[in-house]
Formats: sequence, structure tokens, C-alpha cells
Amino acid sequence: MSAKVMYSQLQPWSTVGAPPLMEQVSGPPVPSRVGNCYQTPKAHPWRPTMGYENVELIPLPSQPATNALVDPCYTPAGMATEPLRFPNLVTGFERNPGHAARAALYTRYTPYEWMQSNISHFNEADTNRNYAERLRGDAVRVMRETDEKTATAQRESGRRLGERITDLMFWRNELATELERLVAETNLQQDKRRDLEKAIQDIEAPLNIVQECLYHRENRLGIDLVHDQVEQALLREAEVLRCCQDRLKKQRESAVAQLRNNRASQHELERDLKSKEATLGIDNMCHQLNNFSRGINYYGGIEKFDNTMSVPESWAENTNRVIQRSQNERAKSAQLRSDADNLINSCANEIWDAWNTTNSALSRRSSETLEAKSKLQMHLHKVQQELFDVEKSMELLRKAIMDKSNPMKVAHTRLEARTHRREIELCRDPAFDRLVKEVHEIGDSVEHLHRKLLEAEAQHQQLLKTKSNLESELQVKVNSLFIDREKCLGMRRSFPITATIKY
Repeated sequence: MSAKVMYSQLQPWSTVGAPPLMEQVSGPPVPSRVGNCYQTPKAHPWRPTMGYENVELIPLPSQPATNALVDPCYTPAGMATEPLRFPNLVTGFERNPGHAARAALYTRYTPYEWMQSNISHFNEADTNRNYAERLRGDAVRVMRETDEKTATAQRESGRRLGERITDLMFWRNELATELERLVAETNLQQDKRRDLEKAIQDIEAPLNIVQECLYHRENRLGIDLVHDQVEQALLREAEVLRCCQDRLKKQRESAVAQLRNNRASQHELERDLKSKEATLGIDNMCHQLNNFSRGINYYGGIEKFDNTMSVPESWAENTNRVIQRSQNERAKSAQLRSDADNLINSCANEIWDAWNTTNSALSRRSSETLEAKSKLQMHLHKVQQELFDVEKSMELLRKAIMDKSNPMKVAHTRLEARTHRREIELCRDPAFDRLVKEVHEIGDSVEHLHRKLLEAEAQHQQLLKTKSNLESELQVKVNSLFIDREKCLGMRRSFPITATIKY
């Protein structure tokens, strides 16, 4: 009776589910039965990626079960070495002492390797020790150099800050003096502005009317948004008004335009003066800081943040430019004088002529639009009558199609009834052929009527579209007439200013 020996054998996870293993024991192969395999938990990554499974061997009667039956251990995928066989020194020594000694010798290092390892450790210790000594000497030297360099840099920064404070105080005083002079000149310009503003305001009324007319005419719809003579006259009138206004403004350059320039220069002076006063306070604080001042702190990465907008040359040039501009504006403001009586009268005559021209163009355009409106109404009436006729024709076509329904039913019923004839009587006689032909003829007639109905419906849609277009166009013309006659001409019945504009 054969003995059964149970033992554990390492099996890689890749072999789970493989066919049964065959063990070789100095004779014919002995079958083995593979048991269940367990999986290593992912929470234990140090364990091997293989599991144990029970293998049942049935050895030959003459062969005892020993550890010599164990296969070479599994080598994981990717290893460069060959699979290792772990010798059993006990059983191996009993069977073959020489083989066990040789196997144990292969698992040891050689004396040469041991000596080379020691020498490597000695050399590494000497190298690191020498490097550390040099590093300590360099550290002492670097500390002295950095201390001197830091003190020198701080003294140089303080000296530069003092120079900068001197420059700031000089330019601040210059800006303050110029600002006082410019404010006095601006007050004088205010009186001149009041005298000239009346002439400019008198032109605003007709200019507003022209702009209102243009805005109203922008509400025209569709094709009536045309660049006609009325729009051209309105644009010319607006150009005349603006030209006269510009000519008057040139006469008041000493008041309005120059006052605007004076205020711009004053704003620049005030802004530059305010910036310099704030900068002076900051630089004074920075100049007084030292290594023992309160409030000093680290600001990580501040040396990489550069928000400067100028260099010393452009900074001084900007302040000098602001002062020079203020001086120039004051000189211009002091010299400007004008007398605009003749210019105002000529502007009034030009405005009156443009006003009459625009009114005449509006009257002519209203007459043309009224005539187009009458023709549109006539065509709309004709299209509506044609729509009525087409709808009647469509109803007749639908009735004709419905009338073909009963004849088609009669023909179909006859054909269906004749299918019940028996045996030889089920004959394709002339009556059958005529019934089939009748069905086809009625179908063709219905199809032809449907085509005509589709054509009539398409034409009906076209007429509806034409009617809609005519109605829309008629509404456009009504809207245009209302804009030109009621809105534009209504506000242009009286001239808004007198023939002579006086201050």
C-alpha cells in the first residue's frame, strides 16, 4: 500500500490555475495534485509575491519521500541571476559529503573581496575627513568677507538714500512754487470762459435739432434706411454747425481749451508733488533705519520684485517736463485775446442757409414717400384679390381629390370580390385587366391633382409672402412719413436762434 506525503511547495502567483505539476524522482514521473493558493495582502509589501499551496505526492514504493524532491526555488520575473537551488546540508551530507561542501563554499565571499571592502571604507573615511577640514577653513573666511561686504553695502545704501532725499526736496520746492503760479493764472481764465460760453451755447440748439432729426431717421425701417438728400442735407447742416462752433472755440482758446490745459497741468503738478512728498517720507524713514531699529523683518522674495517705473534720468526728466509744460501753458494763457463779433455774424448766416436747405429736402422726400405709399396700397389690393382666387382654386382641387375616393373604393371592391371566384373561374379576363387599369388611372389622376394642389399651395405661400412684404413695406413708408413730416419738420418749423448771435 503506497504512502502519501504532504509538504509545502513555493508557487508563484503566475502559476495559479496552471495544470498539475509533474515531480521527477529518479524514475518515471509521479503525478502531483495542486491545492488552493492564497494571495499576499497588499498591506504587507515586504512579503514575497508568491503563495504556499499544498501538494500531495504519491512516491514509488521503493523511493522514500525526502527534501531532494523539491524543485529549484522560483525566480521572480526581471531578475538577472539564474534560479538558485538551496542545498540541504544534513540530508546532502549523509548522501554525498563532497557535494554538500562544494554547495556551502559557493555561498561565501573570497578573502580578496573582504580586503577590498575594508580598504574602500578606509579611503572613504580619509577623503571625507580632509574635505571637512577644508570646508571649515573656507567657512571662517567666508564669514569675515560677508560681514565686511554687508557693512559696506549698508553704508553705501544709506549714502545713496541721503543723496536721493536732497534731490527730492529740490524738485518738491520747484513743483510747489510752480503750482501756486498756475492756480493764480487758472482763476483769471475762469472769467474769460464765462464771456465766451454764451456764444457756444447759442449753437447747441440747432445742432441738437439736427442730431435729433438724424436719430429719428435712424428709426426708419427696411429699404427706407437710404442715404437720401435729406440725410445729406442734415449731415451738411451738422457739419456747418460744428464748423462754426469750432471756429468760435478757436476764438475762446484762451478760456476753454487753455483752461482745460491749465487744469491738466495743475493735475500733473499736484500728483507729482503728492508723490514726491509721500516718497520723501518713505526715504527719510528708510535713511534712519539701522540694524537695531524696530519693525525690521524678513520679506521673502522682495529682492526679486521690481515695480519701478523709471530710472533717475527719466525721473528728473519727467518732473522737469511737468514744470516746463506748466510754464508754457501759463505763457499761452497770458497772451490769448480775441474779438469774435464778425465771426459770430457769419456763422449765423451760414446756419440759416443750411437750415432752409434741409427743410426743402425734407418736403421733397415726404412727397416721394407718399407717392410710393399709394402705389404699394394698390399692389397690395391686387395681391389680396389673387390670394382669394388661389384659395378658391385650392378648395376645388381638394374637392376633386376627395371625389376620386369613392371610384377608387368601387374599383378596389370589385377586384377584391373577384378574388373569391373558384378554381378555373379565377381567370385574368378583360374585366380584370380593365379594373386594374382603372385603379392605375384613378391613382394617376389623384397624383396629378396632388401635384397641382402642391403647386397651388406653394403659389399661395408666395402670395402670402408677397402680401406680407407689401404690408411691411407699407408700414415702412408710413413710419418714414411720420418721421419726416411729423417729427423732423415738426421741430424745424421755427429757427431756434436769432440772425445775430451776441455775447
